[in-house]
Amino acid sequence: MTEQAEQEQTAKSPNNGSGAESDAPEKASGRKFIIIAVVLVLAVAAGFFYWRSTFSEDTDDAQVDGDLYQVSSRVAGQVVKVYVEDNQTVQAGQLLVEVDPKDYQVALAQAEANLASAEAQYTQATVNVPITRITTGTTVTSSRFDVRGSSASVVQAQKQVEVNQARVDQAKANAEKSRLDVERYTPLVQKDVISKQQFDAAVASAAATRASVLEAEAGVLSAQEQVRQAQQRLAQSNAAAQQAISNGPSQVKAQQAAAAAAAAEVKQSQAKVDQAKLNLSYTKIVAPVTGIVNKKNVQVGGNLSIGQDLLTVIPLNNLWVTANFKETQIEKMHSGQEVTLKIDALGGRKFHGKVTQIGGATGSKLSLFPPENATGNYVKVVQRIPVRIDFTNLQDENKDLALRPGYSVTPDVGVK
Repeated sequence: MTEQAEQEQTAKSPNNGSGAESDAPEKASGRKFIIIAVVLVLAVAAGFFYWRSTFSEDTDDAQVDGDLYQVSSRVAGQVVKVYVEDNQTVQAGQLLVEVDPKDYQVALAQAEANLASAEAQYTQATVNVPITRITTGTTVTSSRFDVRGSSASVVQAQKQVEVNQARVDQAKANAEKSRLDVERYTPLVQKDVISKQQFDAAVASAAATRASVLEAEAGVLSAQEQVRQAQQRLAQSNAAAQQAISNGPSQVKAQQAAAAAAAAEVKQSQAKVDQAKLNLSYTKIVAPVTGIVNKKNVQVGGNLSIGQDLLTVIPLNNLWVTANFKETQIEKMHSGQEVTLKIDALGGRKFHGKVTQIGGATGSKLSLFPPENATGNYVKVVQRIPVRIDFTNLQDENKDLALRPGYSVTPDVGVK
């Protein structure tokens, strides 16, 4: 049995050797197929990625950006209450810090008292305007009547002069007649033609008529003096009338100016009241926006100065992305292109946005110390341009307020 088995084994051995030789070409052809398939897959992948790169641009130099509101004090005073802590979420208008308001309440009361006084002065000044107008009008009318009365007095005095002059003429005529009677009676009394009594009566009548002449002449002088006085009164009345006519409007304007000055004083006092109210309102420091408190630097009992920074409020609903693309990537980039935003801190969570603005200069040009390529040896370096990307659906995609300014972002901009 053993020899037979050995013969059978010996008989099979040539067949086994020829089978191994026949399997080797098949294995070699299989390996070639695998290599060719891998090369084809790599070529297809490379082609796909090259094709995709012509349709989009991305960068890892990007971060979430947002406004940081520095809350500062607008008045000086002592802090009496602090209502927030670091990392606390606050709503817009929520009270953050309260400054002692007593000094500002006193200032407001003083300003309101000054306003009341100014309003009283304004009321008085406005009431005096029509009173002054009526008074000056009355003065003008009265002065005109005085002029008319003085003119009438001058005319009357002049007529009195004429009357007295007529009396003088009459008295002179009577005196002349009496003198002539005395001359005629003199020879007659010497010849005893007339009695001594008649002659004496003629002499007495002549003396009386001469006295009448003197009296009439004195009356003329008195009437002339009255004319002069009446003319003086007329001149005074004319002067008073002219003064009243010229000064009346000026007095009204002066009173109107006083009323305007009082009105300006009221406005100034009202402005001081408004300022005092504003200062009083500034003692309650509120959150400018909804956000998270950071960098709190205020405690109860601290004395604040105007402009002193107290804390920072970081809003979470007004965010955007600042992406620094290479200058070779922005050739086909423009505003309005859609962007897919992958947030590294959120495990690659994706958001959607659009290109809003492309920076006006490179980041190096906007740096504190921009490079001077004209000095030293120039080495060409690919520059980066800041691009602003706004979220298009932030309220829905960020309901949990997970985004924070400063998070790293990988934006993918569709450029075709």
